[in-house]
Amino acid sequence: MTLTFDSEVYSKLLSQYQPRVIKTEEENEHFLAVVEDLLSRSDLTPEEKTLLELLVRLIEDFENQHYQINASTPHSRILHLLEAQDLELGDLVPIFGSSELVSQVINGEMEVTREQAEMLGKFFHVDASLFFAG
Repeated sequence: MTLTFDSEVYSKLLSQYQPRVIKTEEENEHFLAVVEDLLSRSDLTPEEKTLLELLVRLIEDFENQHYQINASTPHSRILHLLEAQDLELGDLVPIFGSSELVSQVINGEMEVTREQAEMLGKFFHVDASLFFAG
């Protein structure tokens, strides 16, 4: 069964959450809470996944502008998503093949491959492009 994207449902989500360019720390905290709420759900709809991806990008944009020292990287996104979903590094072993490889990715010693990024995207219910460097 293929899930289709429903523009009306997405429009209602946009109206409910009103995502926008984040300009203050309070707005950032608000949208972080929304992201955590979405991540805590087990089966996101295609519309919720799209909203989640949009919010993550908006948060990243804000944080990149205001927290340059802690610029978001594929590795930091993995750590954030693990924390937000109350998961552990060991939960990533099936994706990377060993705890040693998980550590190398988390420590920035190894880049995420396209295949691993796809698996991470499915695992975290987000777009795989979040895990590509650059």
